[in-house]
Amino acid sequence: MATTTGVDLTTKVYQVFIKTTPEAIWEAITNPDWTEKYGYAGRTEYSPDLRVGATFRNLASPEFQQAGMPEVVVDGTVLEVDRPRRLVQTWRFLWSDEIKAEGPTTLTYEIADQGNGICKLTLTHELGDAPLTTAQVNGEIEGAGGGWPYVLSDIKSLLETGKALHV
Repeated sequence: MATTTGVDLTTKVYQVFIKTTPEAIWEAITNPDWTEKYGYAGRTEYSPDLRVGATFRNLASPEFQQAGMPEVVVDGTVLEVDRPRRLVQTWRFLWSDEIKAEGPTTLTYEIADQGNGICKLTLTHELGDAPLTTAQVNGEIEGAGGGWPYVLSDIKSLLETGKALHV
C-alpha cells in the first residue's frame, strides 16, 4: 500500500503553456487517436459522444494490459463541455479495488488562448479525500510514472514537436 503522509488531499492545479491553438489542445485531450500518442498511451473514449452526461473511459494500452492493468483504467461522466475551452468530468481510477473505492474525483481542463500562437492549458483535479489517487496523479508512487506533470509535458512535446517524450 502506498503511504501518503503529508499529502494535500484537496485540489491540485497544473498548468503548461503550449505553442499551438486551442483546437489542437482540445483534440489532443479528447480524440482517442491523439490520446494514444502521449502520457501512458491510453485510448480515451466518450460515449455516445462528447456531451454532458456522456460516459468517459480511458483504456490501457496493450503493454499496460500485459503488465496486469485492466482494460478500462479510468472512468467517469462528462459534467460540462465548452469546445475548445473547457471540459469538466468525473474521473475514477479502476486499477485496484482499493483505489476504485476512493470514488470519483473531478477533473477540469481549461484552455486559454494567450495570443501569439500560445495557449495555456490548466488542469484542475479536485481530489477530495482520495489519498491513493492524489499520490498517483502527483507522480509520487515509485515506478508508476510522473502523474499529471508528465502527461501535460508530453502533450506539450507532442503538439510542439510532433514527438512524444517516450519516442
